[in-house]
Amino acid sequence: MSGYPPQAGGYPPQAGGYPPQAGGYPPQAGGYPPQPGAYPPQAGGYPPQAGGYPPQAGGYPTQAGGFPPQAGGYPPQAGGYPPQQAGGYPSIPPAQGGWGGAPVGGMVNMTYYLFSPFQPGGGMPQGYPGGPAPGQQPMPGYPGGAPAPNPSMPGYGGGAPAIPHSPAINRGYRGAIKDHPGADPLRDVEVLRKAMKGFGTDESAIIELLGSRTSKQRVPMVAAYKTTYGKDLFHDLKSELTGSFEKLAIAMLQTPAKFDASELKEAISGAGTDEACLIEILSSRSNAEIREINQIYKHEYGKTLEDSISNDTSGHFRRLLVSLCQGNRDEREQVDTNMAKQDAQKLYAAGENKVGTDESQFNAILCARSKPHLRAVFHEYQQMCGRDIVKSICREMSGDVEDGMVAVVKCIRNTPEYFAERLHKAMAGAGTKDRTLIRVMVTRSEVDMLDIRQVYQQTYGKSLYTAISGDTSGDYKKMLLKLCGGSD
Repeated sequence: MSGYPPQAGGYPPQAGGYPPQAGGYPPQAGGYPPQPGAYPPQAGGYPPQAGGYPPQAGGYPTQAGGFPPQAGGYPPQAGGYPPQQAGGYPSIPPAQGGWGGAPVGGMVNMTYYLFSPFQPGGGMPQGYPGGPAPGQQPMPGYPGGAPAPNPSMPGYGGGAPAIPHSPAINRGYRGAIKDHPGADPLRDVEVLRKAMKGFGTDESAIIELLGSRTSKQRVPMVAAYKTTYGKDLFHDLKSELTGSFEKLAIAMLQTPAKFDASELKEAISGAGTDEACLIEILSSRSNAEIREINQIYKHEYGKTLEDSISNDTSGHFRRLLVSLCQGNRDEREQVDTNMAKQDAQKLYAAGENKVGTDESQFNAILCARSKPHLRAVFHEYQQMCGRDIVKSICREMSGDVEDGMVAVVKCIRNTPEYFAERLHKAMAGAGTKDRTLIRVMVTRSEVDMLDIRQVYQQTYGKSLYTAISGDTSGDYKKMLLKLCGGSD
């Protein structure tokens, strides 16, 4: 009895000692496991089901008229993660994406949504700095992929030193076109029919209508037009419009994946191969988008995209394109600093540090690794050998494979900057590369157009709006300026 009573006084303290394990034992509500600053505290434990992923301060997106299919998780690399605090996941540059990183060129579809790590009510995406979600296994063969549950361990999101990347300028929805409230395809096609019926064409009505609808509001007009009038909308537009304005209107009425597939087909089978177009599409779209493009390409043109690329290109450039068109890039967000250093060393050993160049090593790393990981690799490479990775590629390679590798690096490192450069080159010098101008304006208008405009102004000393106004004319110019969304 002399020893028993003290337990009455000693047992309750365990009630005060047991809960603190919630801070260290992964399954406890509040995260997996909590890291200082890495995963914002969420009221109501984990995960809050109502409404899907909770809108975080500065998170993505909360505006009316955003990209509805994504409940707060579009695009993955474009500011979708909540802002990280000190010691959390290193900031990443905006935008990857596909029309997204977008998905995709900007116009999203359900295929992408099914692959999105941010589905409503979904668990924490694997690869988040907090570690894999409960019940999920980290992918094998990726050092640091299964960190010990200890935030101070090296290579762990909360303990590894943050790698300074170019700052993410994305905040919320970064497209220039938003959903038009109450848009109805049946009413919209009446406007189109009226604009094209009789003598002459009311181009202003067409510009106002198409320029104020998002892709998912424009695409249903094609079926609605045929249902209502028994006629093909594309055929009628082609008979009423001409030149670049016609091409732009047709592009805006196609699904993102179908438009991409048609652009790839033209780039391959047109007069001379447009290598830059192939790289632009294949390096900026998500895995899900590339897989959908592959399906549509095969259905529309009777052969696979890979076969078309293989027949039209050669050497290491062909291998680069074939690798990219698999749509099999690692898409985890977690960055392992040690692995990034190893990859930087491999690139150095394959290029600057040897006689000749091992292009296959560059291919393996640039085409398979995740975009956040590659940004870390580029930073480590600069730190290690004092030279920018782009300059090393230019010193070590030549021709199409040099242009291709450089474009992949630029697109992954800073997507808005890459597309700002694409637009500038399309409008610089004698003549305008209208196909490039149309493709970039259409595919990025709902992804990162605001970021592209910002970079364009900073880099070239004038707004994108001003550049388009000075380089194009007529109805074509008016529609492009609608996609641009305004001057800066």
